[in-house]
Amino acid sequence: MDNNIINTIEAILLGAGRPVRMSEVRSILASDGLSVELSDIKKSLNALEERYVETSLEIKEVASGYRLQIKDRHSTSLSHLWNDKTPRSSKALMETISIIAYKQPVTRGDIEDIRGVTVSTKIIRSLLERNWIKLSGYREVPGRPALYVTTKDFLDDLNLKSISELPDLPDVSETNDIDLLSQVV
Repeated sequence: MDNNIINTIEAILLGAGRPVRMSEVRSILASDGLSVELSDIKKSLNALEERYVETSLEIKEVASGYRLQIKDRHSTSLSHLWNDKTPRSSKALMETISIIAYKQPVTRGDIEDIRGVTVSTKIIRSLLERNWIKLSGYREVPGRPALYVTTKDFLDDLNLKSISELPDLPDVSETNDIDLLSQVV
C-alpha cells in the first residue's frame, strides 16, 4: 500500500473533525489527482488501525463514516483541558431519547404513554437542536401526530454504527432496584 495515500487519508480524517465516508475520501483524493478504489481506501484505513494499536488514537467507524479519535481510556485525561459548559442532559431528556431510540418511529403520545408523564416541548426542541432526532412523517390517525426517529448524529455521538448496536433492554422482572436509564444510555 502506498504510504502517500495512507498519510493523505490520515490527514483527511484528522482535518475533517467529523466522520468521513469512504466515497467522500475517494472524491477528495480524486480532486488531488489520485485515482483510488474503495477497496484500497479500506486497506489504508486498516493500515492506519494497525499503526495506532499502541497509541492513544484509533480509527472508528460510526454511522456517518470513519473518524480519527482518541481512545476511550484516554478521554478522562482530556476533560481537564476543556471548560465544558454544555447543559447537562436531564433524566427526562435521557428517558425520552431512549424511548425514541428503542421504539422508533414514535409520536409524542407514545412517549407520554411509556413515561407516564407529559413530554415537554423543551425536551423535543433540545433533541431536535442537537440533531439527535428528526421528524420522519406523520401517523395516519386523527390529528396526524408527528413521528420521530433518531439520526446519524445520535449514533455518531454514541460511537455506534447502527441502532442495532444499542444494548438489549433488561426484562422487567430483572429490574428490581436497578436504574434502567444507566443501563440503556
